[in-house]
Amino acid sequence: MTDQYAELEAALDRVVEAARAHLAAVKAAQGRVDDDDVWQAYVALNNTSYAYDEQLLDAFGEVTPWDVESIDPDEADARFGASAGADGHASADPYAQVISVRQRRDYRVPSVAALLRVADAARRNLVPEDEEPGAVESVGEAVLELLQAGDGSLSSLDVPELEPLDGLLTVSEVKEPLDLEAFPDEDGAGPFTPGADDQLVGRLDEHPFLPDEEDEHAGHH
Repeated sequence: MTDQYAELEAALDRVVEAARAHLAAVKAAQGRVDDDDVWQAYVALNNTSYAYDEQLLDAFGEVTPWDVESIDPDEADARFGASAGADGHASADPYAQVISVRQRRDYRVPSVAALLRVADAARRNLVPEDEEPGAVESVGEAVLELLQAGDGSLSSLDVPELEPLDGLLTVSEVKEPLDLEAFPDEDGAGPFTPGADDQLVGRLDEHPFLPDEEDEHAGHH
């Protein structure tokens, strides 16, 4: 039994040494992504922890709280090298194109008065108490107010006062990113108009469920 104790002590010492080596590698890397020394130290710490856990289980039927699986060092090196450059760091792999995501969603307004009331409340929450916010006067202004209150997120339009209709989302590859200065503020079409060299990757069509349709859909399950 003494030899078994000695083997367990030695296995535990290897875990501690591997943990210290891993910490030293992490400190030296200073947050560098895909550092080779950190990866090697991680594999060593993983495998020494796994070995100690197995020996403890064999000797006493006990386990550690470390839920790890053995990592093949050769396979790990090959996988790491596939995503790293010659110096062991992540290789630069810039994509020549720019990805452009464009979305359109339409809404029906069941009650103009109700929508204006919701937008008025949203505006009052944004304006300081010592200032007069002014009334929201149009449907378009009301929708814009809700978007501003939601930091531009379309989820801010998920309100009972707006009934969602069909929408779509497109993903395209373009050569140049959007230049806002190239379009006047009143130009709502130009920034969304595909360029001659744009390549449409695909589009997603949106068909929202209305409340009665959702109930009917749920009834089929």
